[in-house]
Parts: sequence; structure tokens; C-alpha cells
Amino acid sequence: MSYPQQPYVREHPEGTTILVLGILGLVLCGPFTAIPAWVKGNRVLREIDSSKAQHTNRGLVKAGQVMGIIGTVIFVGTLALYAVVFALAVSQT
Repeated sequence: MSYPQQPYVREHPEGTTILVLGILGLVLCGPFTAIPAWVKGNRVLREIDSSKAQHTNRGLVKAGQVMGIIGTVIFVGTLALYAVVFALAVSQT
């Protein structure tokens, strides 16, 4: 009697790293960790989707990627706000 073969289930080794980079990008380090979280998140999600192995931490990777995107958008928005404030300050003198 043969049993059906179970798929290989494991966590992707970079999942926690992407989540930590995303959190740091939101809270502390801005683009230095948010952009790598976004880029690595895209790459790892493609790997997970194309892999025959089943990874249990896809949600963790997606959360890190989204936090990386949000951190990058906040940083760019802050830079734009500073640029506007600086331009207004210079034009007033």
C-alpha cells in the first residue's frame, strides 16, 4: 500500500528578516530598511509562488513588504513636505 506523498512544508528562510526590515523602515530607519524590505519582499513572494515547496510564512513576508512600501511612501512624503517648507522659507526672505 502506498501513501500519497506529502508536500514539503517549511518557512522561507528570509521571512522574518523581511518583517524586521519592514518594521524598522516604518519606525526608525526610513529608506535604509524600508526599500530593502520592499525589494526583498517582492523577490521572496515570487519565489514562494513559483516554488513546489509550501511555505508557511507567506503572510509574514507580505506584511514586511507592505510595511516597506508604507515606510518608503512616508519617507518620500516627508521629504516633499520639507522641500515645500524650505522653498516657502527661502521665498519669504
